Amino acid sequence: MIDRYLLRYLLAVVDKGNFSRAAEHCGVSQPTLSVGIAKLEAEVGRTLFLRTNRRVELTGAGTRLVDRARRIEREFTLAEQEARVSKFRTTIRLGVISTLPADWLGTAAAAVAAGGSEERLEIVEGNERAMLSHLDRGRVDVILSLIRPDRAKFARALFHEPYRLVLARDHPLGRRDVIHAEEVADSAMVVRRHCEALQETSRYFTSRGVRPFISARTTSDAQALALVRGGHGLTVMPAGFHAPSVRMVALSGFEADRTIGLIYDRAPSERPSSKALDIIADGLTSAALKQSDQSE
Repeated sequence: MIDRYLLRYLLAVVDKGNFSRAAEHCGVSQPTLSVGIAKLEAEVGRTLFLRTNRRVELTGAGTRLVDRARRIEREFTLAEQEARVSKFRTTIRLGVISTLPADWLGTAAAAVAAGGSEERLEIVEGNERAMLSHLDRGRVDVILSLIRPDRAKFARALFHEPYRLVLARDHPLGRRDVIHAEEVADSAMVVRRHCEALQETSRYFTSRGVRPFISARTTSDAQALALVRGGHGLTVMPAGFHAPSVRMVALSGFEADRTIGLIYDRAPSERPSSKALDIIADGLTSAALKQSDQSE
């Protein structure tokens, strides 16, 4: 029985033109490749190459074996591809809003990979409106998003979190439990343009006669936190973004909050169960509870 690696050595010599480049391509030394070719010639009982100082040529027997080797290698490759695909029972297309802490989703995805699920997970990220549109159009199977009253019918709530004013750790107001809007009237503000509570936040300040200077506008939560950390301004974010380098403080009278969960387009009885989604749900819930404990 001819080992596959010997056929790959043969094809490499033909494709690369000489033994040294073939050995480099196969990730072995040239003597190892030469020994392999000699073993292959011994097994088929034919000389496969005519070697000179300038080049390597196939013999008639070598040409015939190369044709067979290419067919065999093609079938091996197809079989490997089918094996990789067949180990997954199905693909779950998950839409994710971009305002979730990135490390939460990364940890949950790693748990899915380690959990032995037979499902393949395809993640699509975007804003809330885009994710709802993808769900309605059948482009994703489920979305991880805000749960609002008009979309709660087929939703599975995971956790609830308030919005907080975010300050640098050394900010003079950073040790307070509650801050009034008027106290930050002279402060600069970093606006998270993608924030789902942006309009509510704006109304909160303007209704109290507070119009802070907008020092930056960004669609990146990491950028917003970096700017706050550097003293460039304050911002408003969900409590889940709490980090050791910043302080999150409640705004007096600001009741904005959000519920995060999985939103489907059909009733539970009409959709298959999913181990991957269960792992993600458990992971995110645990992360939210842990973050809540740390921020208190």
